[in-house]
Amino acid sequence: MQTKGEIIEQTKTAFDFIQKLYLEVSYLVKEIEGILQEEEEEFVIGRPSGYGISTLRSIGLESNLVTLWLVKKLAVFFVPKERTEFKGGQTYTKADRDLKVLYLRIVLNDKAVDEPTVHSGVFWDIQIKPQSKWKKFEHAMAHISYRDDKIFKDGERIEYEDGYLRFRGELKRNNLLEINDSETIVKRIIKPSLEIFRKR
Repeated sequence: MQTKGEIIEQTKTAFDFIQKLYLEVSYLVKEIEGILQEEEEEFVIGRPSGYGISTLRSIGLESNLVTLWLVKKLAVFFVPKERTEFKGGQTYTKADRDLKVLYLRIVLNDKAVDEPTVHSGVFWDIQIKPQSKWKKFEHAMAHISYRDDKIFKDGERIEYEDGYLRFRGELKRNNLLEINDSETIVKRIIKPSLEIFRKR
């Protein structure tokens, strides 16, 4: 049986590790953001409600919601600067069939993966349906996180439609722990994503 001191130490170690993992992921996203700003399209990171990530999380006390307390999956998108407006620390990106966005999804833990993964690629043919009352693509990001299991169930190719949103996409999957320097980021995330973006 473990002593109280051992449990305290293990708890501290677990939280330290999770915090370090979150910091590494934030550095990865920021590095991708910096590289994409230098591309001819001058991509900017989408800001649904400020400079942050989109994720499904919970603070509910019900047992099934407690598992969502920790951020296990997160996403951001990047859009050409000319396709969005900045207002009060947020971006406003009008969704229409001509809109294409680069999408980055990181899965730190899930029953469907053996190790953390990063999925990068493009969403296009984006249609926000009138009944959703969303005014911008940024509003759809929370919906995409909520519908995660349905949208990404078929792997790399996406053809999704529900009562609020319709879009198509293509994502490439990499093991997150193998993306550990700028050269690898460019080779395995940036270049494949831009190739898809520019041919659509």
